[in-house]
Amino acid sequence: MNSEELLVALTALGHAQRLRIIAELAAGRVHVSELARRLGLSRPLLYMHLERLEKAELVIGHLELSENGKAMKHFELVPFELRLTADTILTALREDQETGAGGDDDLKGV
Repeated sequence: MNSEELLVALTALGHAQRLRIIAELAAGRVHVSELARRLGLSRPLLYMHLERLEKAELVIGHLELSENGKAMKHFELVPFELRLTADTILTALREDQETGAGGDDDLKGV
C-alpha cells in the first residue's frame, strides 16, 4: 500500500456516516434502497458515501436484475484490515519511493 492508497482508505473511514454504512454491511449485502432506509439517508447522499468506500476498495456494488427485469444495486463489505502504525506510514512512503508515486522529494530519507 502506498501513501495515496493509505490516504484514500483513511479518508473513506474518516466519516461517521461511512462508518455506519460499514457497520450495516458487516451483517451482509444490502439493496441500496434498504440501506438508505436503515441509515435515514437520501439515496444521492448514500451513493456519494458508497462511492468513497468503493474507491478505497472497502465495499463493492453489484447490479442485479429482479424478477420483473428491474435493475437493483446491492452493496457488500469487502473483507479488509487496516492497521495504522508508524511502520504502516513508513512502509507506504517507502512504497512511493520504490514506485515513483507520491512525488514528495522531502521524503528521500524515509
